[in-house]
Amino acid sequence: MRDTKNYMSLPYNPALKERARELRRAGNLAEVLLWNQLKRKQFLGLDFDRQKIIGNYIVDFYCAEKSVVIEVDGSSHDDKVEYDAIRDAFLMGLDLTVIHLRDLDVKNNMAGVMDFLRGHAVWEKTTPSLRDTPPEEGNFGLSNSPPLEGAGGGSKCESQPDGVMYRGEL
Repeated sequence: MRDTKNYMSLPYNPALKERARELRRAGNLAEVLLWNQLKRKQFLGLDFDRQKIIGNYIVDFYCAEKSVVIEVDGSSHDDKVEYDAIRDAFLMGLDLTVIHLRDLDVKNNMAGVMDFLRGHAVWEKTTPSLRDTPPEEGNFGLSNSPPLEGAGGGSKCESQPDGVMYRGEL
């Protein structure tokens, strides 16, 4: 089920709507192959969007329920290292987890990519309710409380040029 609160609370630049639509129509091969594995809740029963606008960026795939962005990086990203780092920092500042997959891995080792994704700890991530917090830890019957300032911060995962994938926290 789509997490509407997470989905609707993200910043959105309506000027990118047509560009996102064009990217969905055009789609590069690796993105289309991965989309065929993610769409219609085929992956862990999760709902993904393709070419989702978040702020001034368009991400390849987004799962609102788990606050995850998946990016497929091809050779076009080789000279965009600084841009990608700024974008990733922005996304992680929204408490999103960013997973980077290499284009070649998606094209040549889809089973390995899907195993990597299935094994990622982010799918286990849940947001505990204050009702689940024992009273001695500060839950005195509050049913709703704003998040702590500075709390959160996403994480970033990448696959390496040698094809070995790893997860690293920033």
